[in-house]
Amino acid sequence: MTDELELQRLSGALRRMGWIRFWAQVVLGVVVVGVLLFNNIGGRLAANSARALGLGPGISLTTLAFLVLLFSGWQSWLVVRCGRALASGVKPSRGETGRLLKRGLLVDLGGLTLASLGYQAMAGSLFVQASQQVPGFFGAQIEGAGGASRQVVGLPITAIEMFTVLGNTQVLFAHLIGLMFSLWMLQRIYRVR
Repeated sequence: MTDELELQRLSGALRRMGWIRFWAQVVLGVVVVGVLLFNNIGGRLAANSARALGLGPGISLTTLAFLVLLFSGWQSWLVVRCGRALASGVKPSRGETGRLLKRGLLVDLGGLTLASLGYQAMAGSLFVQASQQVPGFFGAQIEGAGGASRQVVGLPITAIEMFTVLGNTQVLFAHLIGLMFSLWMLQRIYRVR
């Protein structure tokens, strides 16, 4: 039988880590929402927004990773409730607690996968854009007939595109936090109970 003091420590640890995970993911999720909204509004206001079509898949995957982050936040709330239940008269079993933590672990792994794929899509698109800049990877592209009408063309990377990559990094970090806390809590559950 598990020592009551150890069970109380486990309950406190689950509640504390659940809250830390929950609030860290909420704060980073708010940043991601701000970035995605700003990107949507700012992208429409940009003079040449049609040229950055390569960011579309990356933004879509980042949005999906954000939706998975919402579910992960809900899982964090359930961990807090499980920690409270451990301190009360109705104690969940080790299997129930383990399944809850494993589900959170899988959710964060899925979110990490989506965010990583989104990051790769955005990085690839921005690499192509950067390679077409002056001097770029392929050198300057010069357009026009000769003389003074010749101009250098390319697709300069804008601040809003870099801001989008920052938003993706935030959702990636939020899922990484959730993954680390889930692994720690899972290890603690199976070590103690």
